[in-house]
Amino acid sequence: MLDKYLYGQVERISPEAPVPVVLVSKESYTPGGAGNVANNIVSLKANCRLIGLIGNDENAGVLKKLLSSNGIEYNLLEWDMPTITKTRVVSGNQQLIRLDFEKSSEISENLKEKLKEQIAKWIETSSIVVISDYGKNICSYEICQFTIKQASKSKKSVIVDPKKTDWQRYRGATVITPNLKELGDFYGRRLENDDKVIESVAKKIYPHLGISYLVVTRSEKGMTVYDGKEFYHFPTEAKEVYDVSGAGDTVVATLSVALASGFDIKEAALLANKAAGIVVGKAGTSPVYYHELLKEVENESFTKLVSLDELLVILDDLRKKNKKIVFTNGCFDIIHRGHVTYLREAKKLGDVLIIGLNSDESVKRLKGNARPINSVEDRANVLSALEVVDYVVVFEEDTPYELLSKVRPDILVKGGDYKEEEVVGREFAHQTVILPFVAGYSTTNIIKKMGGLS
Repeated sequence: MLDKYLYGQVERISPEAPVPVVLVSKESYTPGGAGNVANNIVSLKANCRLIGLIGNDENAGVLKKLLSSNGIEYNLLEWDMPTITKTRVVSGNQQLIRLDFEKSSEISENLKEKLKEQIAKWIETSSIVVISDYGKNICSYEICQFTIKQASKSKKSVIVDPKKTDWQRYRGATVITPNLKELGDFYGRRLENDDKVIESVAKKIYPHLGISYLVVTRSEKGMTVYDGKEFYHFPTEAKEVYDVSGAGDTVVATLSVALASGFDIKEAALLANKAAGIVVGKAGTSPVYYHELLKEVENESFTKLVSLDELLVILDDLRKKNKKIVFTNGCFDIIHRGHVTYLREAKKLGDVLIIGLNSDESVKRLKGNARPINSVEDRANVLSALEVVDYVVVFEEDTPYELLSKVRPDILVKGGDYKEEEVVGREFAHQTVILPFVAGYSTTNIIKKMGGLS
């Protein structure tokens, strides 16, 4: 599927009907459905191959381009239905409406055989198999059972994200991951989100499923795992619920990567629960990145260092939330009081503070062969320990010009006695602010004093 987002402002009500008029200022696309599962998998630094159906239309081309740019290998077969597209209209922090463009049809015998051929081929060289069933006819009883049996022959685990109430098609899978509603639909009645209720239902249905593990995602109550003997309840890890779009995809993706990496089901579920807690704090259909999950696992760990590509995705999400981005840069070789005061004042200017950090080679060219005193990894770790710093990104050039051309912050901050017209990259920021340095503090002076003491 293809997810499309239209962003704009509402300033009036239509004279034609009592509905808001949205002045669209931006549009974006992201892989949806099984494509979002694949996107989450590669964002966790695992390889992924995607099999499915698409139309012969413009949106199919958009989707293929997105998958390729994200490093996802795919074999998408064309059929005579349009590429399923979901368009969401968003104003501020509020989704106003979702428009679904799709048609349903049975899959021809010829397409089924082509799907089976590709599935069998790729299972042999894969570590784990995910069936992401969105109820769009591709995951029929025939296709699901073929996939599961092929995986079993190759001794590969299968994770299923179910949709239909006929779960016999998933028989033989390793893990099935219904949410609370899907579990209730299968059981035949609406279920209360309570541990005892979930346990009672799981005990009744488990013997009939032919699976190893039942993993129930329970929204604000977290996640429950049942292995036929014991229950394991994982309370929610969400700190802020912004958008639940694609949270189930994130759970399935994280489970698959963890199990394929040798984690047991409890460890994999713990990671998946943490990943879900991260993704619901993002706007729209967004993946969870390796560094985000690592940071969560290590409990706000020592590093906030991200790559430029990761940062650009993070910034896109922050801008959807109307966060004000502040950027500054420097060598930060030996952090002192002057640095801390400067960064504290910079953070006050907005919501998120990003530090552009000169690489070791860059510092050497600017400061001489004796510098830096501390490596870029050490400098990034020290900056990460400061509460006011949100992200650190390293650049190799002598100036942050190229970096700023990509980041395009709301506010660019420089320290010292610069004039605004002298600030490199100012044309990429909405505003440039000059903050004074704290008198008497500098890395150079500290190094001189240290030399004097020796």
